[in-house]
Amino acid sequence: MKIFFAALLSLAGASSALAASATDTQLQALDERIRALETEGAKLREQAAAALAAADAARAELDKMKASLQATQQAQASAAVAAPVQASGASGGGANGNAFNPAIAVILNGEYAHHSLNPDRYVRAGFPLVEGAGPDPQGLSLGESEISFAANVDDKFYGQLTLSYHDDNGQTGTEIEEAYIDTLALPDGFNVRAGRFFSNIGYLDSHHTHTDNFVDRPLAYQAFLGNQYGDDGAQLRWVAPLDFFLELGGEAFRGENYPSGGANHSGVGAHTLFAHAGGDVGTENSWLAGVSMLKSKTTQADDGFSGDNTLYVADATWKWAPHGNTKDGGVTVRSEYFYDQRDGSYAPLPPPGDNIVPITLWRGDRRGAYLEGVWRLNRIWDIGYRYDKLWAASSGPFASDFDPTRHSVELTWRNSEFSFFRLQLSHDEPAPKLTDNTLSLQYDVSLGAHGAHKF
Repeated sequence: MKIFFAALLSLAGASSALAASATDTQLQALDERIRALETEGAKLREQAAAALAAADAARAELDKMKASLQATQQAQASAAVAAPVQASGASGGGANGNAFNPAIAVILNGEYAHHSLNPDRYVRAGFPLVEGAGPDPQGLSLGESEISFAANVDDKFYGQLTLSYHDDNGQTGTEIEEAYIDTLALPDGFNVRAGRFFSNIGYLDSHHTHTDNFVDRPLAYQAFLGNQYGDDGAQLRWVAPLDFFLELGGEAFRGENYPSGGANHSGVGAHTLFAHAGGDVGTENSWLAGVSMLKSKTTQADDGFSGDNTLYVADATWKWAPHGNTKDGGVTVRSEYFYDQRDGSYAPLPPPGDNIVPITLWRGDRRGAYLEGVWRLNRIWDIGYRYDKLWAASSGPFASDFDPTRHSVELTWRNSEFSFFRLQLSHDEPAPKLTDNTLSLQYDVSLGAHGAHKF
């Protein structure tokens, strides 16, 4: 029995020793595992710290790039707002490598015209015909085509040069149509233009003819301005800081071109004043109206007049378009009224070899007007109608009781904003018992970076 209890005690002691040994081994393994986890955790913390530092550096660099980009965009936006509407190039102060390269635009214009009256027999009662103021040539012809160069000179000046080719009844020629500079940075809405340019009187005069809604200019423009008045001079214009558009301005010209002539007053023989106002009515309607005056001291103008000439012009334009987008459709109605006062004399050009020229008084008032409406059906088609009328003077060398009139209808197909083809029918009654029915086909295409057009 004693032997049995001794064996049990020995077995219990051995078990306790084994258990203690196993516990020590497990604790050692657990301690080693904890140490390994701590080492791995330290490495992970180091990697996380490095990743956070890299992220902070990348975020700082991104913020720097965003700030630089915003500064560049703001500078470009400021230059675009300051630049004239014709400017197509980048600002001289921008980062664009083409900043000083001019935008080049070419306008190609051709026409076919069939007149029931021979253009050589065309006369207009009360209004002598001057160059560019008569009917288009019979048959095929290359109309007024042009090439222009435009760019910002630097941050303060913009320049444009336009060369034109024209064909007037077989009399072809190339000339400098416009060559001027504009200021970009004058304060308080002021702008100065200097060089050769079209006057800002009326509505159509400052627009190039390829932007017109009809093949030819209204009778009033042909009779009073020789189709379009441009000259060498300077212009001062002020745009008021108002919620609606208001501009006031004046011009001084050399006075060499019709309706002036002779470049009197030491080469400053013509002056103008103009005022235009416009705005929006809701989201679908807009309007523009103005009054202008052209006053000149003339010596032997193209129509033989010498003396004081004052021309007053009133214009009004109204546009309606769904949601204000005129490209998708809409209606445009426009009218201009001309009132011409003359106080001087008339002396026709003497025939060859004859130095005796009869001189008669030319005093009197003449008037003219047109009304046109154009319906833009969609982006491709538009149709329009225009009524022209002139009122001759009751006295003077061209006194007449007959008032010339003309009716015109047009249909235009536009493949894009860079090309159009136009069909026009006109019924012209320029003098008593004289009628000219005309069918005209016109194409007009634009090559290159042509600037936006005015309202």
